[in-house]
Amino acid sequence: MTHKNHELKTLLDDVNEGHRLTFDEAVSLFKTRDRTSFLIAAAADSLREKRCGEAITWVKNQNINCSNICVNNCGFCGFSCKSGDPGAYELTLAAIGEKAALAASRGVTEICTVSGLHPEYDMDSYLSVYQTIRRHAPGVHIHASNPMEVSYAARKSGCSTMEVLEAFKDAGVGTLCGTAAEILVDDIREIICPGKITTDEWIKIIKESHDCGLRSTATIMYGHCESTHDQVAHLSLLREIQDETNGFTEFVPLSFIHPGTPVYKKGIARPGATGREDMLMIAVSRLFLDNFTNIQVSWVKLGLKMVQVGLMSGANDLGGTLYEERISSSAGASAGEYLDPADMRYISGDLGRPLVERRTDYSPV
Repeated sequence: MTHKNHELKTLLDDVNEGHRLTFDEAVSLFKTRDRTSFLIAAAADSLREKRCGEAITWVKNQNINCSNICVNNCGFCGFSCKSGDPGAYELTLAAIGEKAALAASRGVTEICTVSGLHPEYDMDSYLSVYQTIRRHAPGVHIHASNPMEVSYAARKSGCSTMEVLEAFKDAGVGTLCGTAAEILVDDIREIICPGKITTDEWIKIIKESHDCGLRSTATIMYGHCESTHDQVAHLSLLREIQDETNGFTEFVPLSFIHPGTPVYKKGIARPGATGREDMLMIAVSRLFLDNFTNIQVSWVKLGLKMVQVGLMSGANDLGGTLYEERISSSAGASAGEYLDPADMRYISGDLGRPLVERRTDYSPV
């Protein structure tokens, strides 16, 4: 064994025994480029087994894409349109109600809303959507909104972000989406999403959400124009927030889908993460985020073969069935809009691990 490999093995053994990875140690793990990457994945998978057992979890959920009309022009987005553009749409409340009723008839336990920032939306617009879903799908968990939408609703309605969060909760929202995070480094946000809230504002709203009893997911979008240093800065912020609030239910790495995005077409972003980077993002996150139980691997972003690699590299969750997915597919993703539980069973069985249906809070169904 080389001296370098011996050092790596010592570090990984230390993490398995409870050592908290430092910033610089995480950077060095992300920069691993040869077959020693598999040592990191194996250590992460061992830690996954220790932290959350052998089960591979999934949730029966449905997305509702309410509108693709958006005031922002995020460089990584192939989904958003302006009013009057070909393909621009906005669902009526009646159409949202029909989709919610269909979701309930399918036996989903979670409905997730995803939308552009519609120029005419304010807090009441969002509340109407959530109330409609709750009326047509009683008992189904609503996983909705994100810090950007909360900030936008507050600005449009002249109230505080905490007031928006409490109103959303009263209207039936059960957990907040931890999206709009992208990379929590303002220099990178200025390049890929200059119209979005700052890092500090995202953190403030997520903490408020956790404080008012709305837990959330945590995400990262990687593989565009950020550095390894930026990735670890992002993970460090998530770890700090989780230390303080314990409000994150899961961490979801989102690999940048490039073909249909302005930032790639202009030559600003690279063509997404490599397979090595995808594997290491899951593995290093498992090792670094020692206060997270659940790490999800996104079949929408990675496809089923890389998903299985992720499940061998520290991830324990497959995400959801979705039924409808337009954000990633608009950017050029090819994994489809629905994941059949039979396919989940196929890949989990191949790994020799049990597949367990869960609710949004990770309690078993």
